[in-house]
Amino acid sequence: MEKKTLFSEKTVKIGPDSGYDNYIMAIESSCDETACAIVKNGREVIANIVASQIKTHEKFGGVIPEIAAREHLDSINIVVQEAFEQSGLKPEDITAFAGTVGPGLVGCLLVGLNAAKTLALVHDKPFIGVNHLNAHLCANYIDTDLKPPFMALLISGGHTQIIDVESYSKQTILGETIDDAVGEAYDKVARLIGLPYPGGPRLDKLAQEGNPHAFDLPEGKVDGYNFSFSGLKTAVLRLVKSFDGKELPVNDICSSFQECVSSTLVKKLKKAVEERGYKQVVIAGGVAANSEIRKKIFNLENEGYRVNAPAMKYCTDNASMVASCAYFNTNTFDDIDVEVFSRA
Repeated sequence: MEKKTLFSEKTVKIGPDSGYDNYIMAIESSCDETACAIVKNGREVIANIVASQIKTHEKFGGVIPEIAAREHLDSINIVVQEAFEQSGLKPEDITAFAGTVGPGLVGCLLVGLNAAKTLALVHDKPFIGVNHLNAHLCANYIDTDLKPPFMALLISGGHTQIIDVESYSKQTILGETIDDAVGEAYDKVARLIGLPYPGGPRLDKLAQEGNPHAFDLPEGKVDGYNFSFSGLKTAVLRLVKSFDGKELPVNDICSSFQECVSSTLVKKLKKAVEERGYKQVVIAGGVAANSEIRKKIFNLENEGYRVNAPAMKYCTDNASMVASCAYFNTNTFDDIDVEVFSRA
């Protein structure tokens, strides 16, 4: 693909067919991580800096958008500088600057996107806007030789989707959640049983100590490749209330909930893979770090499928995946005037 620098309007070739090494600097600030990374040719991470806000939001039991945006403002210049220092590169070495456009928290997105636009303007480089969900998929290209086509399961705090990835730039959503996303269901159930924020990883840890068949929880009955987790969440609420002040078997509840979720995800994903005739499967998004979901999907290798998942540090929000997405031109935005958006 060809992009133009913002002032001189010089044409710059970016991507696998460019014929030279591309160094993309990207910024990600869609929620509660301020991140900056430099990635070579979409796969080799030269610098990866993440400033997490978990400690700040713990006492509130969740992310407060206004506070998150202010923390991004405090951290943005620091993470950009650290990325340059870690890589040993200078602005003139960068091929293009990229930033997350959405979906995410509007105030948070504005900080990172405006920083990326400013860097591109100041250094007369191409600007590339990136969709956060596409970036999560591209985390699978980092440190691998993975190429489309493949079937992808995107699971995060706000999204649950099965995506047919036909090429780097052509993707079709086959199914998605009609209510709660997987990560959202995890966090809500974690609160029901008294776990502190962030609840998902804590629930996963406790589930490993419990009996996955202790309680028979309902699987959402939805046609096609779509998902529903609100009924499961309600079933857990009723289960918790049934103990009526007695000690909760927390580990067993966590394990039974996780068994239901992971089995549902794998069942739908396997159906999509079989019907489309693919032999490659990938998972992406923050919940791709979940131990049981990861284990069940990797078990598909025993049936002859190639399975790929990002390294743990690239599952949660980071800028390396944004840089990779910009390099592979996965549904990107070229317009410097592009506006942030909160929902997909």
